[in-house]
Amino acid sequence: MIRNGILIDPETLTRSRGNIGIVNGKIEMITKDNIQGLQEFDVEGKMVCPGFIDIHGHVDWDDYCGELSLRQGITTTVGGNCGLSPLDINAFFAAQEKQGFIVNQAELIGHSISLREEVGATDPLKPATPEQLRQMEYLVEKALEEGACGLSLGLAYAPGSSNDEIMNLSKIAARYGRIVAVDTRMITGIDMYSLVEVIAIARQTGARIQVSHFVYQYGTGVMEEALSVINRARFEGLDIRFDSGMYTQWATHIGAVLFNEEYMETNGWKLDDILVITGKYNGQRLTMDIYHELRTQHPHTAVVVFTGIEEEIYMALNHPYAMPSTDTGTYLPGEGHPQIAGSFPRYFKKMVTERYELNIMEAVRKATLLPAETLGFTSKGRLRKGMDADIVVFDIKNITDKAVFGQPNAHPEGIDYVFLNGKLALAKGELMDTKAGKAVRCNKPVYDYQI
Repeated sequence: MIRNGILIDPETLTRSRGNIGIVNGKIEMITKDNIQGLQEFDVEGKMVCPGFIDIHGHVDWDDYCGELSLRQGITTTVGGNCGLSPLDINAFFAAQEKQGFIVNQAELIGHSISLREEVGATDPLKPATPEQLRQMEYLVEKALEEGACGLSLGLAYAPGSSNDEIMNLSKIAARYGRIVAVDTRMITGIDMYSLVEVIAIARQTGARIQVSHFVYQYGTGVMEEALSVINRARFEGLDIRFDSGMYTQWATHIGAVLFNEEYMETNGWKLDDILVITGKYNGQRLTMDIYHELRTQHPHTAVVVFTGIEEEIYMALNHPYAMPSTDTGTYLPGEGHPQIAGSFPRYFKKMVTERYELNIMEAVRKATLLPAETLGFTSKGRLRKGMDADIVVFDIKNITDKAVFGQPNAHPEGIDYVFLNGKLALAKGELMDTKAGKAVRCNKPVYDYQI
């Protein structure tokens, strides 16, 4: 029993004081009556809402990464983004169903790295052959049958992907009613061609599009124009949505084709714009010597690129179809981007309590109901009887991120309790049940929910 909370349900847009009864992993009742429970938690004056859903992450079975997500109030994470995923989706889900995990996991099937490598299309600058494409089509359909919640395209990592690859695979996702999550090509950082390409995917295939980490792609001085492209597409009737991070720096690995010298020059990136965040040069800016050493000897070293404009973070997340996301990834303690531990607390601190960009109801909706509707999670993202008891209790006055470069895993403050499928997973910063997370399979079409 969760007592005396300020209950926020983004589906009915209601905010009221009350108690929540949980039975067998589900919300059994929401009431103001003074009833008893086997376990009781008095959360007087704290916000109680559905658990946060991170629609763009890379947890993918990493315990440490999952823990940092849970500490932010995230109860469900979507992996397989940016074209990188496990290929055997059924085995991935079966393992979680047997063993449990620290958070719930849904999964996309990734094209641009995983599928292409599986079928032998290993040159990111060259298109797949017709036979390789046929193999990928089979694997995508198999993954969707096994419960993948969509297809992910990491076009920035395989710019040689052909139009046939993109359209044929997206048509399969559209037929299943699943999303296509797109990490757009980063051509110059200021053009709209990469976003127009995404609109064309939706228009030609009927796919529902989720543009990944929008501010990292277009928060370089062109956010207003990028949002106009989204709005025109939605006015046309296309279902285009996006997620966005809370930082002006984005992370990836130094071996990516993005860091070929010609791409660096085209984007106007200087070596000093790029910070190493893993390995022996952790915390150092690139020099020419470090650049060549890492590219040739340690291509999986993670780096961050400082290219963004802070105001464009808030501009993006004000859009009615924008959702916060972490873009979290697998790192060792002390390494990585602060987004791995700070994204959602920072979102509420900046957007609600500091800048008054959003009211609490709208902020919760974007972090819970909107991604649940986008993904077709009908039992998540809502605070009412019969829903999964994925619940976060937080202090809106004191919620804050502590993670910074150098201490990217510093735990946030203001997250009091996290319940996962009815089990207490986090209490006052202490991990409790670390195996309460379940596999989240998509087994039916996703329907478009209009706001």
